[in-house]
Parts: sequence; C-alpha cells; structure tokens
Amino acid sequence: MSQISLPFEGHEGQGEGDFLVSEANRIAVAFLEGWRAWPLSVAVLIGPPRSGRSTLARQFARMSGGTVIDDAHGTATPVEDHRLFHAWNAAQTDHRPLLLVGQAPPASWPVALPDLRSRLAAVPHVAIDPPDEALTRALIQRNFDAAGAGYAADLPDWLARRIDRSYAAIADVTRRLDRAALSSGRKISIPMAKQVLQSAGVLPIVPSDPPSAQRE
Repeated sequence: MSQISLPFEGHEGQGEGDFLVSEANRIAVAFLEGWRAWPLSVAVLIGPPRSGRSTLARQFARMSGGTVIDDAHGTATPVEDHRLFHAWNAAQTDHRPLLLVGQAPPASWPVALPDLRSRLAAVPHVAIDPPDEALTRALIQRNFDAAGAGYAADLPDWLARRIDRSYAAIADVTRRLDRAALSSGRKISIPMAKQVLQSAGVLPIVPSDPPSAQRE
C-alpha cells in the first residue's frame, strides 16, 4: 500500500487530499500518469462514489496542466451536451488533455447530442475498482486518524474482513463509529464496534462468534 507515486507527488498533507494506491486503482493511476501516450487528448475516468476519483482527477490536472470535467456522467441537457462537445473539440485543437470523470462507463451516460455520443463511444476509459482488503483497511485507518478517533490497533483489520467491500460502506462505518466514540468518550474497541454496527444493522446479528473468533 502506498500513497500516490510520482509524477503525481506534490500534494502535501494528510487525510482527504491523499490518494492511496492499491491493486484496486493502480491501473487507473498508471493510465493517467501516461497521458502523453493517449491516442486522443480526451479520456474518461470512472469509479464508484467515494472512490477518490475526483481527488485523482485534480492531481491529474495539476500534473498535466489539463482540464477536468467532474460528474460528466450527469449530462442530461442540451446545454451540458454542448459544453462537453466544445471541451472535447478544444482539447483536440489545443493539444491539452481533457479528463471526463463519471460513475459509470460513457455508454450509459444520458447524452442526447449524436456527435457527442459517437465521440464518447470511441474515447478510452479507465476504472477505479471496488477496494481490495488492503485498501479497505488503509482507508478505515485513515478515516479514523483524520477524525482523531481513538481506536484499538486491531480494529481496522477486523472491520476490513467484515464490512461491505465498498467505498461508501467504509465511509459510513467509520462515521458511525467516530460518532459513537465522541458521544461515549471511549476508544473504539472491537466489542464496541460490534455493538454499534449490529445495532445499526450493518453487521449480521448472530448468537455467538465461532470459537476461533471468540476473542474478537
């Protein structure tokens, strides 16, 4: 697990601004780092909510001097269609990279302008995948550290093996536990996390853990 590598390096600080690189997003990072080799001056970056796609796009803009249009998947009006179309043409004319950022592949975008639809069909796109276990664990730890919540050392690993493997779930779980820690004034332990998340219906409620997990 690493934070984003050169040539994206240069964004200092901890927390939301850092982009953690794992097998879930390594291909996307490499693709944006190699923007000079793109067959067109335009590409699409897609990823689930809370996946860091906007953070990665901003770092790409700083590195390349290119333009980013975030939430491009929300195009649904003639005005927005023409904005994307003109941005596309400007990227080709100025030889300045344009990165369109969305949640789903371009073929599913609600585009009405035929010329834009045909261009999007030909554009290369790269995806940020759902988080693997290593990235899940790292994001859990980073969220707790950013919030200043005290937590047991083995809590991130315990959570990473049990919660839904999605960026939205990681954000939801860590937010719930941080709030519980603030309201109780307690450090987040595994028993506390289990109680809070089972009460919220986030973890399955079972009579007891298997013998090998009793200590958890």
